[in-house]
Amino acid sequence: MRDEIFKHKVDIAKFTFDQTVVDVFDDMVIRSVPGYKQMIELIGLASRSYPVKKTNIYDLGCSTGAASLAIVSNLKYEDIDVFSVDNSPAMIDRCKKNLSSFKKNIKFVCDDITKTQFSNASLIILNLTLQFIKPEKRFELISRIYDALIPGGALIISEKVIFEDPNIQEKMTSLHESFKRENGYSETEISKKREAIENVLNPDSIEHNLNRLKKAKFINPLVQMQCLNFVSFLAIKGK
Repeated sequence: MRDEIFKHKVDIAKFTFDQTVVDVFDDMVIRSVPGYKQMIELIGLASRSYPVKKTNIYDLGCSTGAASLAIVSNLKYEDIDVFSVDNSPAMIDRCKKNLSSFKKNIKFVCDDITKTQFSNASLIILNLTLQFIKPEKRFELISRIYDALIPGGALIISEKVIFEDPNIQEKMTSLHESFKRENGYSETEISKKREAIENVLNPDSIEHNLNRLKKAKFINPLVQMQCLNFVSFLAIKGK
């Protein structure tokens, strides 16, 4: 379904991932996030490289299941449990429908990821998720993820980022809005969505993301992809 939420009158102060958003989410994210398809492709590639037998994989903030689908479609082993976790019941319901043919390998969990327990993980995904977690809770979450990973396990984080140089920030914002226009959003839709997201999304800089990963004991975390103001980070737990 095409995303036309912000063509109509909405309460931007109460923007949530409810059924209305779920119904248009896949269209919304493709038309709003530069490089989104490549983010998902990289998750698929990682699912061939890092998981080992008899371990767990977590897709935290799974939304409608695009990353989870990339994971289960690329697994080399059958004895791996994939946990798709989201705090939105509507998202979990849609994720279940989208991955109905993979029930043997996947478990759906409706939970707050800041409270979810992780263990024996070889791969953990935070795809456009950490930016919605309260800033004061992010380091604790990353630390718990580090502890849950097996040696050699990987964490992939994809995020919208901000830039410390105001000139670069202004240019990236302008390019991002141009990207949305090219994908059919009107000026009114862009403005309303920006206001709505600002109420719930608090991005960090690239440097802040990398420093937080280092502080959590990941060795040499890196940027594996950047498209305008969206970045994917790869962090490996040392062996």
